[in-house]
Amino acid sequence: MCFDMHQSEKLAVFVDDARRNGIALLPPDINASHAEFSVEQTDEGWAVRYALAGIRNVGEKAMEQVVAERQAHGPFETLEDAFRRCPPGSMNRKQLESLAGAGAFDGLEPNRAKVMANADMLLAVAEAANREKASGQAALFGGEDHAEPSLKLKDAQGWTRPEQMAAERDTFGFYFAAHPVQEFRMIASANGARSYAALMESGVGGGRQPAVMAALVESVNKGRTKRGAEFIRADFSDESGQFSAACFEESLVESFQKWAGDGTCVLLNVELDSPNPDDPPRVTVRGARPLADVTSTARMLLKADVLDVAGLEVLREALTIGRAGHGEVLVRLCIGEDHEPQILLGHDFALGSELADRLQDIPGLANVDLAPIKGVGHLRLVA
Repeated sequence: MCFDMHQSEKLAVFVDDARRNGIALLPPDINASHAEFSVEQTDEGWAVRYALAGIRNVGEKAMEQVVAERQAHGPFETLEDAFRRCPPGSMNRKQLESLAGAGAFDGLEPNRAKVMANADMLLAVAEAANREKASGQAALFGGEDHAEPSLKLKDAQGWTRPEQMAAERDTFGFYFAAHPVQEFRMIASANGARSYAALMESGVGGGRQPAVMAALVESVNKGRTKRGAEFIRADFSDESGQFSAACFEESLVESFQKWAGDGTCVLLNVELDSPNPDDPPRVTVRGARPLADVTSTARMLLKADVLDVAGLEVLREALTIGRAGHGEVLVRLCIGEDHEPQILLGHDFALGSELADRLQDIPGLANVDLAPIKGVGHLRLVA
């Protein structure tokens, strides 16, 4: 990641690969990150801390200076403190906006919109502080012991989730935080969906190749073929990157325009072809359906091993009733007995990836698995 620090396309693949293999990634942090990617110990083990210079429009030399200041004189206590202490030439508007958009100031001010709204003031603070250092006025008026008046930042309405995601995409070159499509990753995987990066890496052996993808519809442009038929060219993204695709199915033109406006995640049936072996495969959409619809009609089965009574109680409290007959929960009692009975807790629960991920971290539960039900499912108690 350090070697390809300025190539966001490669970093997107590395980040996706790390997460799929259980490697924790920590976001960029002005008080924790280095200019390059680094390894950091956490309460859960080791994690990769995102590099400050891995953010778009942020210079490596400038970030090395900021990190050196932090290491020499301690962590930055406030935004004002950070900008007063920024070495000359280490912070400009582009760098401030990129760092804020990526969340590097979240530890000092979690409202990223507020940081952006006060950009002029913060940069003026940095410029004034550097002028004082250069002229020696800081020493004249008391140096580091001199109490500066506290800077009052103006309030700003926090970004909506789509706005924050858009800012992260612009600053990282991909969605660093959980991409919206990951909410549906289990149902998407069960339907054979593969990430854009994985499909591009495997390529097309020859001819046309069908595939399934799960992606967020970002924007759509409508056009007409030479024969007058409507078609669309849309921009999509998933957790591994962004891509464009055309759809010549007239019945989907209006739907895609609505999905783009709503920021809808869809399950795509696509066709890949590569006229030129040196170019990445072209993607043509043959069918699409909102992933929320796929999830709502799918019958899901949650399995888990229960290791103690506390784990069973947590599971019971976490389960909520959903659509009748669409969410079975089957547990195995692993409490030290020779016989480990399986118990069907019910088949009307609301099940999803978020719940399954949350249950993975419960000490009294193990082997939590969520998958679509194939066939008739478990119709009665299994003992």
